[in-house]
Amino acid sequence: MALLAVFLLVAYAGLASGTAGVRVGLTRIHYDPHVTASQFVRDALRRDIHRDTARQLAASDGGATTVSARTRKDLPNGGEYLMTLSIGTPPLSYPAIADTGSDLIWTQCAPCSGGGQCFAQPAPLYNPASSTTFGVLPCNSSINMCAAALAGAAPPPGCACMYNQTYGTGWTAGVQSTETFTFGSSPADQARVPGIAFGCSNASSDDWNGSAGLVGLGRGTLSLVSQLGAGRFSYCLTPFQDTNSTSTLLLGPSAALNGTGVQSTPFVASPSNAPMSSYYYLNLTGISLGATALSIPANAFALNVDGTGGLIIDSGTTITSLANAAYQQVRAAVSALVTLPTADGSDATGLDLCFVLPSPTSAPPAMPSMTLHFDGADMVLPADSYMISGSGVWCLAMRNQTDGAMSTLGNYQQQNMHILYDVQKETLSFAPAKGGGGLPT
Repeated sequence: MALLAVFLLVAYAGLASGTAGVRVGLTRIHYDPHVTASQFVRDALRRDIHRDTARQLAASDGGATTVSARTRKDLPNGGEYLMTLSIGTPPLSYPAIADTGSDLIWTQCAPCSGGGQCFAQPAPLYNPASSTTFGVLPCNSSINMCAAALAGAAPPPGCACMYNQTYGTGWTAGVQSTETFTFGSSPADQARVPGIAFGCSNASSDDWNGSAGLVGLGRGTLSLVSQLGAGRFSYCLTPFQDTNSTSTLLLGPSAALNGTGVQSTPFVASPSNAPMSSYYYLNLTGISLGATALSIPANAFALNVDGTGGLIIDSGTTITSLANAAYQQVRAAVSALVTLPTADGSDATGLDLCFVLPSPTSAPPAMPSMTLHFDGADMVLPADSYMISGSGVWCLAMRNQTDGAMSTLGNYQQQNMHILYDVQKETLSFAPAKGGGGLPT
């Protein structure tokens, strides 16, 4: 399978000017023909597993002015989408992972000493000393990660909020700050947004290939969604093997789904403790393959009172993970329909169920759609959204998760679908994309 890069066009008009929202266009283009599909899946799955492991440990413990900014896909090393933002005065452009599964916005900052404390990035380091709009957040600021730790106590004089954020794919540490962010690719369509809280990172792991940081789009106060006051946002991820189609991400009142085929399901209330409070939980009640409803226990995806279990939708995870009781039913149903010889894909792709195609150029056999039954809504996945082919094998693009652990709906299963997060109405809406194109302009 050819690997792809993604470019986004971002638009903002809200926080500073009082206009309506943010518009982001995505373009998927060919990226690296030398990386095989199995390498792509293996690397993406490695990052997904690390991300899930960290989550389980944490659980047990209107008409907008439009501007644009370029982004791309984090390949060949994973399946994340990179959004390009500009920071400071004068603005410096940097690419960062767009992640609905976290809140903090951060980028690497100078000085950064190296020696394992910094990672190579494609853009120059942001230097706060070179910006006239940089500010440090005090420990008791209401928009940082330190205020809760003070528990109402007075901070030491001159106390700056230092943070150490751990993800499934790595970690970063630095000082929480504020800056002016610039959205847009040309002076004619640029919008400058002052006072955005972000992390100025001076030390990080080396697990952020292709980016210079991360943009959190989760439910917490520090996310870009919250800081822009966007009551809703939507996106459409074009098919993974489509190298030409464009797509659009919208933040604010202009984000909407209209017409036929739109279905909606309520978010499940998130646990109050971090990091689970940042996640968008959904109530997955069952799965069907074709007309056959699979025998999945009713509580397979239940969110427990201690914050374990449940299922989230996440743009920063590539491959969907399912509680083992559900995954084994899906695996068995797929196996029963495919007559090709099976292959152990754990080494080549990291995926559990793979089939050997007659030749590397052979088309996979026809398969029925898979339906994810949510509370009040059915999400229908064509075979291309739950099976992945390349390097002569054809694999189920899902993996198992320990029963009682959190399941995740990844971005591979979200491809070619319009998805709307209405954070005010607490609902997720979705509809199949018509013709593989982006959201309506």
